[in-house]
Amino acid sequence: MRADGLPAGAGGGLGLRGRLVTGRTGDGVIDDGTVVIAGGRILWCGPSAELPAGVDVETTRVPLILPGLVDVHCHGAVGHTFSADAEGARRAAGYHAAQGTTSVLASLVSAPSDVLLEQIAVLRELVQDGTLAGLHLEGPFITRSMCGAQDPAAIIDGSPELLKEWLEAGQGTVRSITLAPETAHFAELVALCRDYRVVPSLGHTDATAAGTREALGGWSGGASGMGAEDGPWSATHLFNRMPALGHRTPGPIPVLLQAARQSPDRMVLELIADGVHVDPEIVRMVFDLVGPDSIALITDAMAAAGMSDGHYTLGSLDVLVQDRVARLVPDGHDAHPGAIAGATSLLLENVRRCVDWGIPLADAVTAASATPARLMGLDQPDSNQPGSDQVGVLAAGFRADVLVTTEDLELLQAYRAGTPLTQERNARADYSV
Repeated sequence: MRADGLPAGAGGGLGLRGRLVTGRTGDGVIDDGTVVIAGGRILWCGPSAELPAGVDVETTRVPLILPGLVDVHCHGAVGHTFSADAEGARRAAGYHAAQGTTSVLASLVSAPSDVLLEQIAVLRELVQDGTLAGLHLEGPFITRSMCGAQDPAAIIDGSPELLKEWLEAGQGTVRSITLAPETAHFAELVALCRDYRVVPSLGHTDATAAGTREALGGWSGGASGMGAEDGPWSATHLFNRMPALGHRTPGPIPVLLQAARQSPDRMVLELIADGVHVDPEIVRMVFDLVGPDSIALITDAMAAAGMSDGHYTLGSLDVLVQDRVARLVPDGHDAHPGAIAGATSLLLENVRRCVDWGIPLADAVTAASATPARLMGLDQPDSNQPGSDQVGVLAAGFRADVLVTTEDLELLQAYRAGTPLTQERNARADYSV
């Protein structure tokens, strides 16, 4: 037993009892639930009254039990960007894990091919050793007019040859790539994604509604388009860096919403619920329209997450963080604020905001755990990595990624594979990097 009353997770097993959210749709909130952990995996999970008589483990009462969260779009933390700096990437991933995000995809912004290859070569080893859950390429096959906080000089036309080179270099660790439907060779890029089990994510785009529908294989609802053989799709931070929804110029948003509502197993929409990127009314609307099985809450966090305000970088661009809002530094001749440059929030904070905005607790948790895990195949054994763990929900056999929080969703303890993680409670620095 630790000083704060939480079990240490070592020895013959660990039992936690309290209000329980498994992350699985339909489970809701179990008022009196128990999770039993042994050997780094979940041995049993469910209502306490149904705990099998043969399970003999000391159980500790806690306020609220959640699955470890899964972030499929994250650029870094604590002064470090996911890049060719392996030690910095480990620190960033470790910080997010200790704050409740026990599975993180490292997102790489648009860069020259040789830079991307160097980053992939370094970070794939962190995926293979379990530090990261995978890699996400956010570009460079996107649209310059919608580049946001990315270097427009690094954005290029779609090239199947380059994409294949990057995916081969990743050795199965690249799990998603953001593509603009209007980029060159879009259909060939998507076909390569399917061959390599990579999720194509539509984003940083100026596409029309018709162009988006065509990109999804002519999807028009029902059974046409987006067939089972096509695999999953996602939308990169819905609403951000795509045309606004207009009643005469609808753009991609209504098509993506319809696809997610009618085919939740095919289309998942990323949302940054940090109160900066999208308004709470929009977050409520999307949850009401498509439900948590079609939403992946993300952070889009950059190096300033867990740090103080100040100057940072995102890729090759300078960023200024003020009041925890990250924006590109405008040039000396531009009096307007720069584009929003990623975010500084943590995923558990975004879950807490959703609940404060009226989203049911179980729905907010599902959108930050089970749905993103399912999207990236993290809830299934990975044939490319024998012995890989299943994550995303609290269920027997899954890796024991467990959060203990207060009723107000303040983190008390995170466990990854049954091991308690140390929080950096004073991580905000007095300086910037």
